[in-house]
Amino acid sequence: QVRLVESGGGLVQTGASLRLSCTASGLTFRYYPMAWFRQAPGKEREFVATISWDGGVTKYADSVKGRSTISRDNAQNMVYLQLNSLKPEDTAVYYCTAGRDTLLVLTTTNAHHWGQGTQVTVSS
Repeated sequence: QVRLVESGGGLVQTGASLRLSCTASGLTFRYYPMAWFRQAPGKEREFVATISWDGGVTKYADSVKGRSTISRDNAQNMVYLQLNSLKPEDTAVYYCTAGRDTLLVLTTTNAHHWGQGTQVTVSS
């Protein structure tokens, strides 16, 4: 059974940083591209960042580009999202996802497994 478990969210002030973590189990992690999506109240789930199976390729949403870094540790079955200079508009539930049949997970169409999410709240 595949499990993705996110952690690291919380309540922070504008300008703060957070490091989100996602631990994967039940799959051969090193074969999967990984990504982070987020969903704010009343809005659709949106792409944040993605990383290829070997970590060699990454891509970010314009909204977080320059403020975030996605990384992975295939030995530990973990993927991370470093978020810096947080803004109130970054407030959302952040989800980890494992993709398939793709180099990068850019849309929910290629997202195969999902975690339960971790809440990030940025106060102004």
